[in-house]
Amino acid sequence: MRFVLSVLAGLCLAIAAPAAAQTAPLPETLKVFLDCADGCDFDYLRRQIDFVDYVRDRRDADVHVLVTTQGTGTGGREYTIQFIGLGEFQGHEHRAHYVSSGSDTSDERRRGFSQIFSLGLTSYLLDTAMAGHLRIERIGVRSAPTTASAAGDKWNLWIFRLGASTDLRGERSDSSRQFRGNFSASRTTERWKLSFVTEGQYNRNIFTLSDGSELSSESHNYNIRAVAVKSLDRNHWALVGRLSTGDSTQNNYARNSRAAAGIEYSVFPYDQSTSRQLIFQLATGLNRFEYIEPTIYDLLEETRPDASIQGVFAFRQPWGFASFSVEHISYLHDLSKRRTELDGRLDLRLFRGLSLNTNGKLSLVHDQLYLRAGSASDEEILLRRQRLQTSYRYEFSVGFSYQFGSIFNNVVNPRWDR
Repeated sequence: MRFVLSVLAGLCLAIAAPAAAQTAPLPETLKVFLDCADGCDFDYLRRQIDFVDYVRDRRDADVHVLVTTQGTGTGGREYTIQFIGLGEFQGHEHRAHYVSSGSDTSDERRRGFSQIFSLGLTSYLLDTAMAGHLRIERIGVRSAPTTASAAGDKWNLWIFRLGASTDLRGERSDSSRQFRGNFSASRTTERWKLSFVTEGQYNRNIFTLSDGSELSSESHNYNIRAVAVKSLDRNHWALVGRLSTGDSTQNNYARNSRAAAGIEYSVFPYDQSTSRQLIFQLATGLNRFEYIEPTIYDLLEETRPDASIQGVFAFRQPWGFASFSVEHISYLHDLSKRRTELDGRLDLRLFRGLSLNTNGKLSLVHDQLYLRAGSASDEEILLRRQRLQTSYRYEFSVGFSYQFGSIFNNVVNPRWDR
């Protein structure tokens, strides 16, 4: 009898187990960690897509949304949106893209991004209680070619920009004026990237000293450059040609002209550039220098060839962002006239709520052909009217942030923000 009761109890448990599994409550909604370094309007998204819970740390999330951006040839932005399932959604990943036009307003950009962002969440929302309260509607068709085509474009894919600005500041004892202007033209296709840029700047500062006298400082510079990049294949190789000319009072240039050519190899395919890059570049060029004042080498003009090699590494992953580059440039008439630059950045999520941010740059400088002869006055040093001799330059910053408390980040309250 005891055996029969045991068997019946086991059968009842076996039958009840699937029923219990079928009636297990679904999660109310998704917990989303939005990881976007540039181009996302967080407040707008929290208001428009209010059917998910936004959390402050990826360890609390069901879905980690990693957003990376890069510029397009038309002056817009391409957003790569990677959806990474966590927890019970582990292994459920997909990727979406949104491309804004160069003529889009900020509101049009955020509305377009919001639409793609919300659509990308739907496959996860199907496994939540929120699924029964959502529907997808067709609100219109905005078709756009996936690759640039000049057919039917009266501008033949050329983009032009013209700009000017002024900055005026002052108080009783000092004033400053700054004027800037620029013009650019560019055309980008899969095979060619062409650009022409001209820009200039004028600065004037006036200081009233303690004896009532005035001290003024003026500087100006302009630069004209043209670049042509030719894709040699779809994924790895490219050639570049550059022409430039300009002047700079700070660098003692009455005119500085350069013609150069180079080749680039990308270890990873170019279409992965928003998530990872490993690039090597080799270039050589010819420089023509005309100086405002004689240099420390007693020259008013000279022509010098140079060569450079550069490596660039960059990764953006769920754990953060890392980049490092190293470049070495040398004048070929005298290899001791050289410069080496190292540049690195690391944004790292160490553990829940704790992030480390560091950024550094080091330049080993031995190529200052442009330095004026003689010593600079105290005024020229303080007002940075001219470059000073140095063998190095460095920049470094490091910081951390630690956040704790509620995991949720849903509420938008703009009162007294400013």
